[in-house]
Amino acid sequence: MYDQFAPLLERALTEPGIISAAYRRFHRFSIGNQILAAIQLDQKGLPLSPIASFGRWKALGRSVRKGEKALSLWMPITVKRRDEPVSGESADAEAVFTRFKCLPRWFSLEQTEGEDYTEPVESPQWHAEAALTALDIAAERFDYLDGNVQGYAVKRRIAVSKLADYPHKTRFHEMAHVVLGHTLAADCQDAASTPRSLQEVEAEGVAFLLCSILNLPGQDESRAYIQSWLEGDPLPEKSAQRIFKVSQEILEAGSPKGDQR
Repeated sequence: MYDQFAPLLERALTEPGIISAAYRRFHRFSIGNQILAAIQLDQKGLPLSPIASFGRWKALGRSVRKGEKALSLWMPITVKRRDEPVSGESADAEAVFTRFKCLPRWFSLEQTEGEDYTEPVESPQWHAEAALTALDIAAERFDYLDGNVQGYAVKRRIAVSKLADYPHKTRFHEMAHVVLGHTLAADCQDAASTPRSLQEVEAEGVAFLLCSILNLPGQDESRAYIQSWLEGDPLPEKSAQRIFKVSQEILEAGSPKGDQR
């Protein structure tokens, strides 16, 4: 089972088309859960079809067939943590935080029987201007003399060169730098041909996921950019989590509001 985010991203990088197909069928779910659902259905030999909880299928007039095993998706769990009391504070002070756990609660249409059910396949919609406004990011005129630089991010401002090979991918990359918090420590000036740090891998990971979801060109170049920096090393789990989280934020910022789980 994919109980971490890093293996999910690795699967997405090595299987072209899985992300866009998963989004179209499971758009109400988070990006990580979309990919996770698609992988599990493939392992079961089932098509990409609507999924729902046991109770939801019952409400829709369908029942889960006996013996069917549920799909596991990431779900938020609220946890209470008792910290060491600070001087002057009560020893009973509690902190509440949210963690994610992979739980088996979901079944596909093919695992159920009953009344007819159809669900439309969603086409992705995303608007750059709306996303920039929602995320408080300003797009400014590109003003950098190095012809190898395709874009840059400064504090909460980004710029994309008119000569960029894939302007949309570069914009995602620079927006990711801002949302990831990379520009709080230093400005980012990105040469398209040379990966420089883990920050670059995280930003390009976001660009790859968003280009894949929206079925935009540049995915192969993005994949190569990531892999060339990693040099065969695994992506740290924390970075993978950040990539999925920020991809979700940028996608939702420029998309019509929907119910995502």
